[in-house]
Amino acid sequence: MKLIKQTIKGLTTAWMGLTLTMRALFASNKKRKVVSITDNNYFKLQENTNTIQYPKQALPVPEVGRYQLDVEIDDCIVCDLCAKICPVNCIDIESIKSTQGVIGETSDGSKKMLYAAKFDIDMAKCMYCGLCTIVCPTECITMTNQYDRTVFDLAQLTYEFSDMAPEEAAEKRRLLDEQQAAKAAAKAAALKAKEGGVS
Repeated sequence: MKLIKQTIKGLTTAWMGLTLTMRALFASNKKRKVVSITDNNYFKLQENTNTIQYPKQALPVPEVGRYQLDVEIDDCIVCDLCAKICPVNCIDIESIKSTQGVIGETSDGSKKMLYAAKFDIDMAKCMYCGLCTIVCPTECITMTNQYDRTVFDLAQLTYEFSDMAPEEAAEKRRLLDEQQAAKAAAKAAALKAKEGGVS
């Protein structure tokens, strides 16, 4: 008796699922038109239509859409504000202080005094909140309209924006260490001379 009930239940469930599938198959016979999201009829177009033929056909990206991040490294002053405000810590920045003061200017005229030895964004962690783009004083970090970045290796979702070679970064660190050591030695010598003059 139990077996008969289970069989009837299984057949009923299968029939209901098949009925729903057949209803959707014959009801959905129009191709979706691609219109702007601002169009009054945008959401009505989803009724009784097949899905769009992606990638040949794509829905328009809204102007305020938040998708892949991009960094114009020449405009970056390596202030680290984007990394500090990121709620998921997906931005990794390493800066090196310049030994010669100002090393250049951004497109908006801001002075650059730090080298970007590392500027990585892990898009696998990114939650697309856009906070980093808001706090950036030079607007070098922006959200693009690119959203389809399929990769086979998770490491490929970490984008490296720094254009400094590891050897060059090591040399800049060495020069900074030498400069700081020289300043510390001069300060110690001045303090020792002052102490010697007092006694």
